[in-house]
Amino acid sequence: MEPMLKDLFAGQSYNEKSFFLIAGPCVVESEELVMEVADKVSGICKNLGIPYVFKASYRKANRTSASSFTGLGDETGLALVKKVGETYKLPTTSDIHAHEEAAEAAKYVDILQIPAFLCRQTDLLVAAAETGKIVNVKKGQFLSGPSMKFAVEKIKNAGNNKIILTERGTTFGYQDLVVDYRNIPWMQAHQTPVVMDVTHSLQQPNQTSGVTGGNPQLISTIAKAAIATGADGLFIETHPNPAVALSDGANMLKLDLLGGLLEQLVKLRAAIV
Repeated sequence: MEPMLKDLFAGQSYNEKSFFLIAGPCVVESEELVMEVADKVSGICKNLGIPYVFKASYRKANRTSASSFTGLGDETGLALVKKVGETYKLPTTSDIHAHEEAAEAAKYVDILQIPAFLCRQTDLLVAAAETGKIVNVKKGQFLSGPSMKFAVEKIKNAGNNKIILTERGTTFGYQDLVVDYRNIPWMQAHQTPVVMDVTHSLQQPNQTSGVTGGNPQLISTIAKAAIATGADGLFIETHPNPAVALSDGANMLKLDLLGGLLEQLVKLRAAIV
């Protein structure tokens, strides 16, 4: 594990050869939810030796419908993400959508996540880099892995070498995504850890209902293939009851299914490392 990640997970006991996990609910819905998810996932990861980053969006700025839930308010959402980190001794992450959000969010989280749709936004990448935090850039659904070198260059040119890249599927027609696993080694060639966003790669966007659909029954398939092709980490959104989740419920993993999946993935990782 490279120094950036060793520093990030310094407070956790883990298997040096394991993949790391970024997981949590899509958005901060309530204190009760984020604490429940963090408690369950951190316990599973500790038992399996998996380094863990808690994830929840403090605000969702890219909802399909104007009537969709966007958050509890920036300060409230960020404070709850920070509280999770402090309570469970975990690194945390949340996404930002504009350059002016970077410095404020950096006060609360350890990793700034750049949404896929915004991975070419130079001012956003530079602002995130200038905070000195780790910057996790999701590959745009419209880009190849090799073309992500330009996002990496923008961040490095701003004086920050702490970069993660995340694969999250490629647009296939108007309402579906496919995963090209060549992007994992292609993006690792940029000298960054590469994460597979398992749940977002199963989205079915642009539905006429205004609510994104998904194929959660394929979460295990996508995750196993990512581990088999050498992903450094996995990104999985999870919720106790995805049917009532306020964002991305159609592609999230039910919380009580996470432990069994991770056990399989740890065995798979051990078999190929």
